[in-house]
Amino acid sequence: MSIKDKMWQKQSLDKYLAKDNQFIKSMNAFDLMALGIGAVIGTGIFILPGTVAALKAGPGIMLSFVIAAIVCSLAAMCYAEFSSAMPIAGSAYSYGNVIFGEFIGWILGWALILEYMLAVAAVSTGFSAYFSSLLQGFGLAIPKVLSGPFDPAHGTYINIVAVIIVWLITWLLSQGMKQSVRINNIMVIVKISIIVIFLLVGVFYVKPANWHPFLPFGKLGVLHGASTVFFAYLGFDAVSSSAAEVKNPQRNMPIGIIGTLVIATALYILVSVVLTGMVSFRELDVANPVAFALQKVGQNWTAGIISLGALAGMFTMMVTMIYSSSRLIYSIGRDGLLPKFLGRLQGKNHLPQHSLLLATLIISFLGGLVPLDQLTSLVNIGTLIAFTFVSIGIIPLRKHTEITHNGFHVPWSPILPIISALACIGLMLTLSLETWIASLIWFAIGMVIYFTYGIHHENISD
Repeated sequence: MSIKDKMWQKQSLDKYLAKDNQFIKSMNAFDLMALGIGAVIGTGIFILPGTVAALKAGPGIMLSFVIAAIVCSLAAMCYAEFSSAMPIAGSAYSYGNVIFGEFIGWILGWALILEYMLAVAAVSTGFSAYFSSLLQGFGLAIPKVLSGPFDPAHGTYINIVAVIIVWLITWLLSQGMKQSVRINNIMVIVKISIIVIFLLVGVFYVKPANWHPFLPFGKLGVLHGASTVFFAYLGFDAVSSSAAEVKNPQRNMPIGIIGTLVIATALYILVSVVLTGMVSFRELDVANPVAFALQKVGQNWTAGIISLGALAGMFTMMVTMIYSSSRLIYSIGRDGLLPKFLGRLQGKNHLPQHSLLLATLIISFLGGLVPLDQLTSLVNIGTLIAFTFVSIGIIPLRKHTEITHNGFHVPWSPILPIISALACIGLMLTLSLETWIASLIWFAIGMVIYFTYGIHHENISD
């Protein structure tokens, strides 16, 4: 088979189902929503509603979240249909291999590796900063040499807390999904409870006068706010990585993905309503707007609880993304595009331990040693590329002669999938030139790996 033929060779869904059948199916719809909410609701819920209101949308930030949710729901429905029709590991990477062919599958897999690993590395450093702040409240401090990335000129050599939390989560995941999901569910409940505490306390300090003017930056400000907060919803796509480990995926996958988006949207809007009602939006351009608002109305004890909520939020996000990273690497190794040992399941729990270990090594290296300030925007472009292909992929999915499914269907197809793809492309065009240049470098590295190793070792065409 020629290189060109290999690039466009499509994988059989039946082969994927047979290979992934070794996974233990242990998750239900609630577990999936907990994974999704764990990824989507992070520290952003305590920051974005305030800062975006102050700088772009005013009290109209609540409309910004609605608009962003509508756009995001289009991609969510497309993911729900794919995961219902194709309950396999690997998310958009595997969908791409079946629908578009090996080359597109590799592009999507490489984009998702960028999204998942950079996202976790960045959040691990944020967890470290919050944890250090918490310790300072007890008069304790982490030695400076262990508190930041490798930067001898400024006296830091490794961010030890970022490394430890990543390996702690990896140890948890290595014990099996049943145990991991149980702990993740508890942390998600804690996080949501803390958000509800803020809402219940804050609502008593709401002054309707703070909602006037409602659109100080005009309708355009609401749209600018929507394009900014759109990225707060990213993470629900990671739920689709778990399809091979879900009971009754035709029913539970759509509930998990769409349920995640509905709950996240409700929480973001409610926090926006209460926050901008407590304090004038003009005062919310601060590092931690929710804690600031609580302190301003004299609720200092509640502000301290918010820090615990932020830690819980970051913890659950890392659980979901490290889990998804390991399943993605497993899927690529399963197909031979990366070394085949990464595509094997080990132990009594039938887990991809090798791929989990590799993901952890890379993430802990990035989080512990590399300054990530200029790289985190790459998470957005990797996600939007996957969203675009999954959205447009609904059209050939419906025409695929070997795939018949009775699960969730995106309504008004192909109109909504096309609108979803165009919306994702439009958001990509708003990203900075630096982000595009860095992403081109990343994909150039991916092309080198694919054409020097992957295409010569793949077993998709076997």
